Formats: sequence, C-alpha cells, structure tokens
Amino acid sequence: MTIRNVTRERLDKGELAIGIGLRLARSVDIARLARDCGYDWLFIDLEHNTMGIDMAAQIAVAALDAGIAPLVRVPEGQYGMATRLLDGGALGVVMPHVDTHVEARECVTRFRYPPAGHRSVATPFPAAGFKPVKTGEVTAQLNAATLITVMIETPQAVENADAIASVPGVDVLLIGTNDLAMTMGIPGDVGNLRIVAAYEKVIAACRKHGKHAGMGGVAAEELMKRYIGMGMRMVLAGGDMNLLAQAATQRSDFLRGCLKG
Repeated sequence: MTIRNVTRERLDKGELAIGIGLRLARSVDIARLARDCGYDWLFIDLEHNTMGIDMAAQIAVAALDAGIAPLVRVPEGQYGMATRLLDGGALGVVMPHVDTHVEARECVTRFRYPPAGHRSVATPFPAAGFKPVKTGEVTAQLNAATLITVMIETPQAVENADAIASVPGVDVLLIGTNDLAMTMGIPGDVGNLRIVAAYEKVIAACRKHGKHAGMGGVAAEELMKRYIGMGMRMVLAGGDMNLLAQAATQRSDFLRGCLKG
C-alpha cells in the first residue's frame, strides 16, 4: 500500500493546504466533518489544550480513515509526546518555539526514521492499516509522508529563518503570528509592517531552500488574502472554538433580529 499525506501533496503542487485547529473537539467525528467542510489537515493542539494523548491518537486514526492529514502540536521540546503520537497515527508534528537551526535539526533527528533520523520503530503502523508490512518499505513511506513543521514565533527565529529552512528534513516554517506579535511588543497587531517584513523574510527563506511557508494566528480575511498572495501555502484557517463562536453568534444575531422592524 501507499501511505498518502494529502496536505503534503497539495503543498508540493503549490496549492493551499487548509487546516483547522482542535481545542474543543473531543470525538472522532471531527475528522469527517473537517474533511466534508473542505479542510486538508487537523491541527490537533496539545500545547494549548487539556486533551489527552489517547484522545488525540483516536482522532488521528479517524483522520487517516477520512483521508485528511492529522498533525499534532506538542508543548515546546516534548519530543517523547510527539513520537508517541506519530506511533499512534499522526502524519506530522508541529513543534512550537523553534528559534535556531540546531533546534530544527533536533526535530528531524527525533521524528524521522533512519537514515534521515533516529526515530524508533514501533509496529504495527496505523497509517498502513495495522497490516503486516516490510519495515524498510513502510518506514521509507512514512518518512516521505510525515510533515515536520517548525513554528517561527520570535524575532530571533525570523532572523534565523534562512538557517532553519536550510535544515534537511524540515518541511514547513509556520509563523505563529500572535506569539510573534507579542514578542515584538505589538500584541494583536498582526497586520503591522514589522509582521509583514517577517512574513517576507520567512517566505524568501522557504523559497530559497524548497520549503513551504505556513501561517497561523491570522483571522482577518483581508490579511489572510494578503499573506496568501505573498506566498503562504499551509494555512491554519482558525480554531474549532473560534469558528463555532463566530457561526453561533451570527445565528443568534439573526434570530434576535427576526422580531425587529
């Protein structure tokens, strides 16, 4: 069998890969729902979430069956948690607060099988349907399918973007725009010219080294359109909690207005 990662496939074709963040969802239904709503990947967030590893792995396996890519964000430096979730079905890791090429290289070492890294082998493999497979073949496929995404969230990381993007095995540099704005001393101002300049620098580094540029923490549609036009391709559309609140507010406002006028 061939292990596919639809998000990687879209990125490699220069298309948008659109993800939804999970903090509220606690059932496997979210995988099919996200797919049917047009999303390519789940951003299973264990950094800002009380969800346990077991629930995250169940959602990841459901996403595999639904045909979208389950990616997990773990707390900073939690390599062991990340590899447990990769063994449990995730097709990628999003590591926050990666400021240097040394930290980026450590992610590759931990999350890829030899010869690219030193990830330990645990069979059977969820992405292979738990079927008996040749270890060398399936690990090579998993190395090719697994997305390693490092988050750029500080001025230091922006300054080091070229070196980070040069690391073999890193796939995506994803700007955590809210945290970047905070560390720049301009909290919430994600359209600031300094943020725009950071986007330009990261996108240029990705293009130079054949990597993909990603963004999160941007909600205003005019800014999303601007940054996508600049070259952002792996886009976190928003979180389940915020999207639910937005849709629910629109519906309640509509219903309250039905008796007016």
